[in-house]
Amino acid sequence: MLHRRPSASLLDGAALMLRTIQLAAVLVLCSVQIGSATDASVKYTGVNIAGGDFAPQSLPGRYGTDYIYPDHKTIDYFAAKGMNIIRVPALWERLQHQLGGDLDSAEMRRLDDVVDYAASKGMRVILDVHNYAAYRGAMIGTESVPANALGGLWGRIAQRYKDNDAVIFGLMNEPNNLPTETWLQAANGAIAEIRKTGAKNLILVPGVGWSSARSWGGGGYGTPNSEAMLKVEDPADNFAYEVHQYFNADWTGASPDCQSVDVGVASLSPVTEWAKQHGKRAFLGEVGVGSGSTCLDALDRVMAYMSENSEVWLGWTYWAGGAWWPKDYFTNLQPLDGKDRPQMGVLKKYTQADATMR
Repeated sequence: MLHRRPSASLLDGAALMLRTIQLAAVLVLCSVQIGSATDASVKYTGVNIAGGDFAPQSLPGRYGTDYIYPDHKTIDYFAAKGMNIIRVPALWERLQHQLGGDLDSAEMRRLDDVVDYAASKGMRVILDVHNYAAYRGAMIGTESVPANALGGLWGRIAQRYKDNDAVIFGLMNEPNNLPTETWLQAANGAIAEIRKTGAKNLILVPGVGWSSARSWGGGGYGTPNSEAMLKVEDPADNFAYEVHQYFNADWTGASPDCQSVDVGVASLSPVTEWAKQHGKRAFLGEVGVGSGSTCLDALDRVMAYMSENSEVWLGWTYWAGGAWWPKDYFTNLQPLDGKDRPQMGVLKKYTQADATMR
């Protein structure tokens, strides 16, 4: 068979076709990269489902009247949105009626049901002791609540859930009004008691000052978290620092306004850089906004920022969902009359289901 040399016109046509194919490949690659800009790349994306922390003036309180834990319908809703983690607040006094005592069996069965059902939906559960570093009004580190009391609680919880990697241990919600060193002592004591049981579960460790991200490096409460909390000791080396951040004028989350579209990223940037510098991980345990356009844009930018810095940010849980919230509660993520809240429209772009429970 004769092998003819292609003519110049054929060569030009082939070159044109090759360039067309190469250009198409570049366009496809670009579209994938652009499309992935809003894809979730942090590991855990979810919501606080509040209710177990309600009526703290009624202790232990009446279940179903004073307080409630997530029902299956609520868990189903958030699982269907692609969320893979829920943070479940519970009061220390309801889990353990007396310091140093056994866990309340009825309360723990209620939490077992939440854990088991959420796990069946491919979700993890953060057990959040929602006490602000106090027990029955007395601060950790006082005579009535010694620093080691927290370890007495967590050692018992860990014994119950040490073989269940669907459970994450949230040591304490928003410690405040105590020295950083006292909180560090309590946190390290609790971690030690957890690990004594053989539990390898992830632990979330907050700082003092209401766990504020923006004041991680200072904030008028004594030794900065950025200095003291480097001394967290975990024999299993499986922990992350939990921070919270709201965007309204006084940073409390008590009003629906947001200072600017960039306020969230500006608030998280210092703790992000600190974590990168020291090789640490962080988790945004609470963030919540109103439904105005500035707030929704600020929330969107924060979600994207954490995804872009996923080597630091392990995940986030939005505040809040739950069937008992008033319909007009401005950060409410619970659907209204069967319709998603505006905030869910932002969060859905970043949710990441994870049935393999990585």
